[in-house]
Amino acid sequence: METIILSHPHDFKKEQLPPCVLALGYFDGIHIGHQKVITTAKQTADELGVMSAVMSFHPHPSVVLGKNNVHWTYLTPLEEKKKVLKQLGIDRFYLVTFDHAFASLPPQDFLDQYVKELHAVHVVTGFDFTYGKLGAGNTDTLQFSSDSCFGLTVIGKVERDGIKVSSTLIRRTLQEGSVAKLKEYFGRLYTVEGRVIPGDQRGRTIGFPTANLDTGSYTLPGVGVYAVLAEYEGKKYSAMANIGFKPTFQKTAEKPNLEVHLFDFSKSIYGETLKIHWIQRIRSEVKFASVQELVRQLEEDKERASAIINQLQ
Repeated sequence: METIILSHPHDFKKEQLPPCVLALGYFDGIHIGHQKVITTAKQTADELGVMSAVMSFHPHPSVVLGKNNVHWTYLTPLEEKKKVLKQLGIDRFYLVTFDHAFASLPPQDFLDQYVKELHAVHVVTGFDFTYGKLGAGNTDTLQFSSDSCFGLTVIGKVERDGIKVSSTLIRRTLQEGSVAKLKEYFGRLYTVEGRVIPGDQRGRTIGFPTANLDTGSYTLPGVGVYAVLAEYEGKKYSAMANIGFKPTFQKTAEKPNLEVHLFDFSKSIYGETLKIHWIQRIRSEVKFASVQELVRQLEEDKERASAIINQLQ
């Protein structure tokens, strides 16, 4: 898959580019609703004998437009998004730098410069897609403004249990810790990736060594203990993860820490990468009266996590 980064204004001309079917959206998470948009674009491109393309934007509009702080986290950070799009068979990924200049584009200018000028012969998007300054453009204006220059397919709402699957729903589900529900929304286990960093090494002194992870801009589940699969060098290990503030050992912490205990694993992996596949929440974080009480609970957690993972496999 070829990635082309676009900054406004870009210099591409229609005559320079091959025709494509273009999927439009932010696609954070690439959940089952997003997948329907993207795979429809891929299928349409194959039918028309043209290139398949996806257009997304970075950073998140909320960061630029001041609706959120600059520490926005992602369900699929940029590199992960590229991997998933490649797996879906997309030929070209247009990544538009979302800044104030781009956000100020009138809807028609967006269509002229970022759809027609990129030689899109057909556009696929979700029913709630908006574009242009203040989100003034929508699927109705997209249809009206196409001037018969491109075809349009609008994908309707994708629901589970009568609720629209969306990135907002997934973020709320993550915050609640209900990671077992996420497979319905993604069609896969929710996964984060991080680098193993030094911790306080207290876990090894009580028989539960952990890998502390720096997961960068990934959105993490809410505070608690979870049954997970930890993937290292392509092999998956049963494990349990804790997201929290370690109240038994410290009084205050600025943000929650992610640490993972891999079962039947003893290798030192500082500086290396782990993927964590989230399966089910076991319990909330608790402050224990003693280290011995904590160890007893961790032993119970490990038994429960093992049982959950064995059922999955």
